[in-house]
Amino acid sequence: MSLNMWQGRLERVLLKHLEASGVDFACMQEAVQYDGQSLGLISSHRKVGSSLGLDEQFFSKIISSKLGDKELAFGNATFSNIPFVQTNTIFTRGTYNSDFNLDKDDYNIRAFQHALVEINGRKLHILNHHGHHIHAHKLGDDETMRQVKQILEYIKHLEGSVILCGDFNLSPESDSIKLIDEKLINLSVEYKLSTTRSKLTHKNEVCDYIFVSNDVKVNSFVMDDAIISDHNALILDFDIV
Repeated sequence: MSLNMWQGRLERVLLKHLEASGVDFACMQEAVQYDGQSLGLISSHRKVGSSLGLDEQFFSKIISSKLGDKELAFGNATFSNIPFVQTNTIFTRGTYNSDFNLDKDDYNIRAFQHALVEINGRKLHILNHHGHHIHAHKLGDDETMRQVKQILEYIKHLEGSVILCGDFNLSPESDSIKLIDEKLINLSVEYKLSTTRSKLTHKNEVCDYIFVSNDVKVNSFVMDDAIISDHNALILDFDIV
């Protein structure tokens, strides 16, 4: 599963829906780490992992600040039912900001996660990314292209199967997504999704993706239109061949 979880704003319906998902791996963007009282506004990635029933949890802090006397951190989270062999966080823009101020600081700090698991002796690399955001459009710019090139250069050196997913904040027509299409199979395009946004927003573009390498056998690929975020979850059933 890949989902921009919208900081878990719909905590109750989100967690209840995830309990029934039955997935083995999950990649979340706009994930949250917070150990205080949520007040129904946010849901910590730990609660998400518990609802998914996935013990392996890898959270990458992008920014954090104080909420009361607790740290409130935002970033990406990857979950697995198979132990991680290794995990890495690779920043594509900026560095972790531990004292983030929305009024003063660059909110476009970006990174991707790399989690390696082994399935029957085969390496599977799962990469989870929340892409650079441009307010005006989803066509990208020089900065999005630079970051995409950085991700592809990183993937080039990986041995094994690759799944790259996330909210890229880019449309299928963007040059940046087309560059990824040259290297990996774009399932959001292959399966002709018309939008990946939920009914909670007026936006109707495709901006969420799961890309796979040629040695990932796609058994099924669907968009789950349950309203658990302002994005819809993407679900891939696969084998490694």
